[in-house]
Amino acid sequence: MRRIMVMGNILFLLFVMSAFIQTYSLPKSIERGKEVYATFCMNCHMADGKGMENVYPPVAKSDYLKRPVKDLINNVLKGESGELKVNGVSYNAIMPAQDYLTDGQIADVLNYVNNSWGNKNLKAITPEQVKKMRP
Repeated sequence: MRRIMVMGNILFLLFVMSAFIQTYSLPKSIERGKEVYATFCMNCHMADGKGMENVYPPVAKSDYLKRPVKDLINNVLKGESGELKVNGVSYNAIMPAQDYLTDGQIADVLNYVNNSWGNKNLKAITPEQVKKMRP
């Protein structure tokens, strides 16, 4: 009887502790990121991610997204200006800083862009990574 109670207590503790351990869901992040993209990014990069020819670079099938994660996060947080080459084409527009977005929104939109329009990156960017990059 004592053994059953001890095992029951151990199982209960494991159940309670597991409630505090959460894994990051890439599919849910991508879903949330679609909304963030539609609100804050689509005006320049367009609904299909192809950008505006000779004005705003594409995020669809974009070699730019193969840069290190810290560079992508910094680009959203701090913006970017000056000449930029994407898929062999030069662009020279200004991307304003989006540092008003939450860490979660930035992670979500990057996960959405990294997994849409022919891009595939199954390694999720997390809000914790974004938080570490903030000034």
